[in-house]
Amino acid sequence: MLKRPTLIVAAALFATAVALPAEAQKKQIKMSTIAPGSSMYLVMTTFANLVNQGQDKFEITVDATGTATKHMVDVARGSIDMSMTAPVPIAWMKNGTRIYKKLKGVKELAKNLRMVFWFPLGGYHYTTYADSGIKTLADLKGKRVFVGPPSGGQLVTGLAFIKSQTGLTPKDFKSVNLNFASALQAFQDRQIDVYTIGCLDPCAQLQQVAATSKIRFLGVPTKADLDRTPAQKAFFKPLGRTKGAIKKGAYGANQVNEGDVWINNAILGVTARKGIDDETMYSMVKVFWSNLDGIRKSAPYMDRVTIEYATQKGNMEFHPGAVKFYKEAGVWKR
Repeated sequence: MLKRPTLIVAAALFATAVALPAEAQKKQIKMSTIAPGSSMYLVMTTFANLVNQGQDKFEITVDATGTATKHMVDVARGSIDMSMTAPVPIAWMKNGTRIYKKLKGVKELAKNLRMVFWFPLGGYHYTTYADSGIKTLADLKGKRVFVGPPSGGQLVTGLAFIKSQTGLTPKDFKSVNLNFASALQAFQDRQIDVYTIGCLDPCAQLQQVAATSKIRFLGVPTKADLDRTPAQKAFFKPLGRTKGAIKKGAYGANQVNEGDVWINNAILGVTARKGIDDETMYSMVKVFWSNLDGIRKSAPYMDRVTIEYATQKGNMEFHPGAVKFYKEAGVWKR
């Protein structure tokens, strides 16, 4: 009488013993992004969620701390597998300039990066309260301004944009060194005058602020005003810098701008270490694009993430696994 239950228990234990190693052997893909609630975070976590739900051979885990410029180095060194990237810091890495100037071997490290897909950041939202007395970018003089986290690409790009439009530099205003989350809290506590974030409208952080306070976005009134001078034209020359607008009323009645506000946009992307095997990358890209349309209604920020935009040629070579899918999908000729 004891034999059958004993066999059942033994079978159950054997099944568990088999199942646990199988689960443990699931390949782990480490991805880093920035700023929870931002366009970068939303696009990249959507990618991870769709890939994780669409197959069971590997799992992407996402960390949202640090800066993309540091993450790119981590990917190149192989300590993580994927991160956000952008054309401008890619150029800095390849040339060993700007924030990478003192990093030994950075030019060689840049050769370890491969593109997965491009996506639009959205506009840089230079945001202030309606009662701050700040109505234009020129009014930043003497103010406390968060342009971006220290050593991040947004800080460099935002400061360059402000200088191109106004001539102002951090010598003329206080550039606050905080991460995105701390800066947003400081802005809500009225400890800083301007909070900047690049994002696709509507940006969740700014919706939160506009729900209780009147806000103003700083920029210029027309597209033509963005590049009238040589300095303004020079700002938009680097690959990946584009022009865009925050529409009047995009954040509801508490957005006090009387018209559209023109600002700088940016092209971003997801990069991966070249050592990820081709079939794993192919599977990730295929699962993502095959399932993206099904979640656009619940994730409207993904409407501007299209396969045509994603596959534009930039200054980084695409991963062979991604290339395989894009050719199969008919985006690129075989």
